[in-house]
Amino acid sequence: MHKAQEFEAHRPRLFSLAYRMLGSATEAEDAVQDAYLRWHGAERGQVVAPAPWLAKVLTNLCLNRLTSARAQREEYVGPWLPEPVRTDGGALGPMETAEQRDAVSLAVLVMMERLTPPERAAVVLRDAFDYSHREIAGVLDCSEANARQLYRRAKQHLADGRPRFASAQEPGGELLSRFLEAAAEGAMAQLEALLADQVVAWSDGGGKVTAARRPVVGREMVARFLAGLFARWVNGVRIEIVEANGTPVVLGWEDGELTSFGALEAGEGGITGVRIVRNPDKLAFLAKQLPGLSQNA
Repeated sequence: MHKAQEFEAHRPRLFSLAYRMLGSATEAEDAVQDAYLRWHGAERGQVVAPAPWLAKVLTNLCLNRLTSARAQREEYVGPWLPEPVRTDGGALGPMETAEQRDAVSLAVLVMMERLTPPERAAVVLRDAFDYSHREIAGVLDCSEANARQLYRRAKQHLADGRPRFASAQEPGGELLSRFLEAAAEGAMAQLEALLADQVVAWSDGGGKVTAARRPVVGREMVARFLAGLFARWVNGVRIEIVEANGTPVVLGWEDGELTSFGALEAGEGGITGVRIVRNPDKLAFLAKQLPGLSQNA
């Protein structure tokens, strides 16, 4: 098999790894391309087993990117959210279980930002790719005991930082449909009834488009914020529901361009979180995955 063809066989798995590591589809594509350049330049004798060799190269490329990304995100305007990715086409691997879907949700990817780059690598390799602690140690050039400690510490950080909420995915996305109907109609009583007391709404515009610069907190404030948002959408915005990051999400199209993305998180008390991405740079990859919708919008 030609070297380039052999790499292409690994590309989907590599993209899935890089996206989980970076929370950015664009950065993941760039990291995978950098891995290809390393692969193309490597002598045959350097690569005994392609899959683990590529995983190690890509992981280290992602670790370097994460280190520089931390400084950039400290200067980010407003809340930072990951780039959404459509998942019903298998871009991030199998999504058969609730755990697999939840692992790529925006909420979990945001929590992953709490981890150090090595901790993030350990939890991604272990949970998403079923690497043993010994294999993780080989990728990270550390002892097996240290790999175990990195993984244990990462899982503890994630558990400590996470409120207990269930997936917002109901059969057919009924929760999302009810939410959209209430918000679009400006039905404040119905909208508030769907929201938990301490619901939080995050809006990521990156300073490039209009978006709330701080999280909006509380049932009444979030209901007003969302009703106002939908009131501005009455004319010229087409709404679509697709699956992205393992759950039904809402997309807003204006003049054939994807301009908004929204995802819900829910618990026993109702909707606990609303995450809205409006930064056009972060919607470009998802729009590329949805050519049919953009043409028909």
